[in-house]
Amino acid sequence: MKPLHLLPVLSAALIATAFSATNAQAAGLRMGWRNPGGGFTGGALVGRQGRFGGASLSSRGVVTDGHGNATTASNGIAIGRNGGIGQRTGSGTINADGSASRQGSFAGVNARGSVQSSGSATRDAAGNVDRSRTTTATSAVTGNSRQTSTSYDAATGLTRTTTCHNAGGATVAC
Repeated sequence: MKPLHLLPVLSAALIATAFSATNAQAAGLRMGWRNPGGGFTGGALVGRQGRFGGASLSSRGVVTDGHGNATTASNGIAIGRNGGIGQRTGSGTINADGSASRQGSFAGVNARGSVQSSGSATRDAAGNVDRSRTTTATSAVTGNSRQTSTSYDAATGLTRTTTCHNAGGATVAC
């Protein structure tokens, strides 16, 4: 797993080369190898520049151990030609006993406002699932925000709560 520490260096090199072009461009790198645990380690990195100024960079990786366990991770960022920025990240594991977990988040901002969201899901070896997500959107014009939290588990089912706030932080009707 040690070669994964090279991903930030490779990312910087890819950005410098892929985003110096004036036309739409894309560049990528894929790598993979057998690891000492008897599994596989691999990853990919892709950078793109749009013809009219937008750009994106994404990466992903996976590590297995040869015994039915695996871990994945991915992330990406995009910059729009008008200044909007979006970012996402995620990771997950799956185990030989059938249990699994996943976490992820995204955020975006532009002249109209911002949004942030994060969530997770787990499954135990018996197949029981729990999941949750919280998302907040904020208007750049008014400063008002709306936060929605959703969760699910087998015992209580689906629960959803939404709360709105004004620019001063006071709770207001949605």
